Amino acid sequence: MTDQLPEAHSPTQAQEQTETEAGAERAEKLAALEAVLFMAAEPISAAELAEILEVTPGQAQQLADELAEHYTGRGIQITRVAGAYQVCTRPQYGPFVAKLHKPERFRLSRAALETLAIVAYKQPITRPEIESIRGVNSDSPVDTLAQYELIRDAGRKDAPGRPVLYRTTDNFLGHFGLDSVEDLPRIDAIPVDEAAARAEATQSLGPPREDEELTSEPGEQASAPEAEAQQHPPEGESGETREQSI
Repeated sequence: MTDQLPEAHSPTQAQEQTETEAGAERAEKLAALEAVLFMAAEPISAAELAEILEVTPGQAQQLADELAEHYTGRGIQITRVAGAYQVCTRPQYGPFVAKLHKPERFRLSRAALETLAIVAYKQPITRPEIESIRGVNSDSPVDTLAQYELIRDAGRKDAPGRPVLYRTTDNFLGHFGLDSVEDLPRIDAIPVDEAAARAEATQSLGPPREDEELTSEPGEQASAPEAEAQQHPPEGESGETREQSI
């Protein structure tokens, strides 16, 4: 009587077992990634996720992309902001979420929004260069944007006086849902309709403060021609002073 040897697994069975184990491990990594992103207060980069999940940065990015696809059509989503990943609600459900938890929002004046747009598209840029574009003193809006961490000091320009250069921050990208400044719309693609542009800015950052909507930013001085026009407004044909719109 001969001893029976254990039945050897065929190459196909071994491959199927390996694939099953790999699939289970990947599912475990996806679940771990979901838990980490859910608990994170700030966006997490692929490098940080790789260290946490004990995978390569490339694999971490693949896992994040796969998890993002899993949330397609759901109330929450995995987004990439400033090169990092986070879990957030979809914008269309914002009104419902606000009923549960009203988010803390800050309001920017029109002057601050103008200054922010200039920095975003012309960065790095100095304060005098901002003022040359706007035509008014911009100390106050620049300080306000820096206080809200929407712009930051980016060194000094190699020019007389060594003026400070300004750039937008990751916080700016987060507020506007951008992965990088390269995702900003092209100037020629921005609608000329001022009402539409203001509505979009209001949706992102809230409406301008009522006391500043039609006034200059505190500390902001009008340019010489504008100041002179305000002091000596032109007269109409009937001799009555015409109203000057701001």
